[in-house]
Amino acid sequence: MTSKTNFVVFVYPERATDAIPAGRLTLVEHHAALLQSTFGYGKQYVQRRDLLALDPLTLALPGPGESVLREPPITANGQLIEFGVFRDAAPDHWGRKLIENKLHRTGPLPESIYLAHAGSNRTGALDFRDTPNALVKTNELAQLLDLGYLKEAAEKVEAGEQIPARLEKIFEAGPTMGGARPKAVVEANQHQWLAKFPLRSDTFSVPHVEYATLSLAREAGLDVPAIRLEDIGENRPVLLIERFDRVRIGNDYSRRHFLSALTMLARHEADSPHTHYADIAEAIATHGAASTIRQDQAELFGRMIFNILVHNNDDHLRNHGFIWDANLQGWRLSPLYDVVPMPAFSQERSLHLGVGLEGRLATLPNAMSRHGVFGLTRPQAIAIINRIANTVREWKNTFEASGVPSSDIDRLASAIRHPREVGIQEIKMGNG
Repeated sequence: MTSKTNFVVFVYPERATDAIPAGRLTLVEHHAALLQSTFGYGKQYVQRRDLLALDPLTLALPGPGESVLREPPITANGQLIEFGVFRDAAPDHWGRKLIENKLHRTGPLPESIYLAHAGSNRTGALDFRDTPNALVKTNELAQLLDLGYLKEAAEKVEAGEQIPARLEKIFEAGPTMGGARPKAVVEANQHQWLAKFPLRSDTFSVPHVEYATLSLAREAGLDVPAIRLEDIGENRPVLLIERFDRVRIGNDYSRRHFLSALTMLARHEADSPHTHYADIAEAIATHGAASTIRQDQAELFGRMIFNILVHNNDDHLRNHGFIWDANLQGWRLSPLYDVVPMPAFSQERSLHLGVGLEGRLATLPNAMSRHGVFGLTRPQAIAIINRIANTVREWKNTFEASGVPSSDIDRLASAIRHPREVGIQEIKMGNG
């Protein structure tokens, strides 16, 4: 059976706590399969002074209003069925599992159901409602004291068990965010935080290790959001990462518009392994805030170097993002997120994204081979490599100070490379 579902897409202007209708999204579905999606901007929206193109590539402004419907773009792997900007605001793997649990249904479900049940506190500045006059459904944010309950609920969802009434707060705190691992949104110290929970099946304390890795990245000079560990017993802490898409204003929060690099490049999921860091650098040059392009390109180059050294090969296009800066009237590279070392024993390693002229090969000479695309001179690129390499070389100190168990440090030793193992000497000799 084929069905058609309409959503009014709302957007929160920067520094505002109320959303405005931007246009209408229509989804055509056959059971769980999305067949077609179209979007048209509203006539009133395109006449606003503070209007924002929801996506600078596929939904650019100025342009036609609601009289002309737009469809997702065609990529190397065929036409996209869903606009990337709306997929970024939809729940991902974990959120979908929560929604299926809440509805007592087995997935996959139609995309319209996931969008409708994700709650209003989703990633970025968009919301999806039935009518232009529909009011947002607000729920009290979960608090730190709820972490134990949320973790228990997450474990039940992961195990495929139904959530009892006393744990139902997970349905309001959890479906909004992306990724595969269990997580929830909580409020602490007048900020919103993404709480990332451990799994009983983890071979090491992932929240501990991610906290230590992000701490190491900050020491290396990279842009990392505020982070903290919360011990809720069993020596299995919860990692809290401050949401960079929320800004406290009075007693409420404003929202910042977010796009993944997948959307910014108008790519299909299948295109991700065939995409290079240089493609993201070029997107920064095209859509970035003019005064910060060089800074963001250098930051991206540094993240690539960091991922090589710690062997974070989960660096796909959804794990790179952009935040709209209304003051600068341009897109900024978002703070770093989702960085965890991956133990490995092979000498030759690859990242998910392309590094340089030798493809995805995770070496420093390969990274140097296209340094110019990042707006860097050779001395500037080498300086970034040296800065990050000198920090990562002392990684065990940071991990110990972060409380990572010694057994986990031993387990991760195969992941993190000494700079000489990935070719730093070749660069210093002028071969990279």
